[in-house]
Amino acid sequence: MPADIRKTLIHVETTFIEGGKKAQTPLKLIAAMAVIKNPWAGLGFVEDLAPAIRDCASGLGALLTEMILKAAGGGDKVEGYGKAAIVGLNGEVEHASALIHTLHFGNHYRNAVGAKSYLSFCNTRGPANAPLMIPLMDKNDAGRRSHYLTIQTCVADAPAADEILIALGASIGGRPHHRIGDRYQDLKELGHDAENPAAV
Repeated sequence: MPADIRKTLIHVETTFIEGGKKAQTPLKLIAAMAVIKNPWAGLGFVEDLAPAIRDCASGLGALLTEMILKAAGGGDKVEGYGKAAIVGLNGEVEHASALIHTLHFGNHYRNAVGAKSYLSFCNTRGPANAPLMIPLMDKNDAGRRSHYLTIQTCVADAPAADEILIALGASIGGRPHHRIGDRYQDLKELGHDAENPAAV
């Protein structure tokens, strides 16, 4: 069965001034969220999570992706992206992970915005009103530090103990006044190869 969705939410945050200085281009952060019943709630320890993943993940990915696209004005507008899930206190962190760490979920978003990078992520367990943190990175360039961002929000009544809060995040733009460079300059200074940044 598809996900049993209690409600959806959209969070849009626009930053005009950062560090006391007006942003040349305002930064827009978008989070699309769905509060669902945990499909494994009340079943005890479930060894095989795959059937419920197949049932729920794709529909959730499609729904949240559409919400992001509508708020952003199209996939081409999205520059940074990420995902997150919070499972309620009666669930396992594995339950939160199961629904977002699958291509059945993420590929809807990845394809819609034309991305090459992996989706950065956060999966936690918590009560209603727990902090939802969605880490973002550039959709095509994992070393572009200007787009290392985190959306912070919460849902006052979710997740309940038997629920999961699922979210996708997006940025239009990077941090205003970013000035720490990209990782490629560090690699050059250290004499390391981009394919082997730790030089091991």
